[in-house]
Amino acid sequence: MNRPTVGRSRRSIGEGGSRLSVGGGRRLDNHPAYWAFVLHRLSGVVLALFLPAHFYVLALAIEGEGRLDAFLSWTDDPWVKLSEAALMVLLAVHMTGGLRLLAVEFLPWRDWQETLIACALGAALVAGAAFLAIAV
Repeated sequence: MNRPTVGRSRRSIGEGGSRLSVGGGRRLDNHPAYWAFVLHRLSGVVLALFLPAHFYVLALAIEGEGRLDAFLSWTDDPWVKLSEAALMVLLAVHMTGGLRLLAVEFLPWRDWQETLIACALGAALVAGAAFLAIAV
């Protein structure tokens, strides 16, 4: 049974699961913009899950200096430093993904925008590496 299409988009089911494709059958899950969308969405979810822990630490600071100092001594662990660097990468990925989304919304599409997607990911990784170098 054929489904109605909207514009040039259509969703087709392949043997290995679902595939999202457009017009001439070009798969979107191999397009850099698709992976930029996925990274932006996943980084947003992880950052949203991190917020309660962040608010808990802020509450410790309000409760007293001793409880905050006890928690901060735990953050000297190398695994915590690595996870903080990962959070910084996720924050940079989410920020650059948001800037990419603004560019897609307000600027006409150009072929060089795929290069900007790669540059944004590279900038996010550099930001995380810089944070890790400073933190350690």
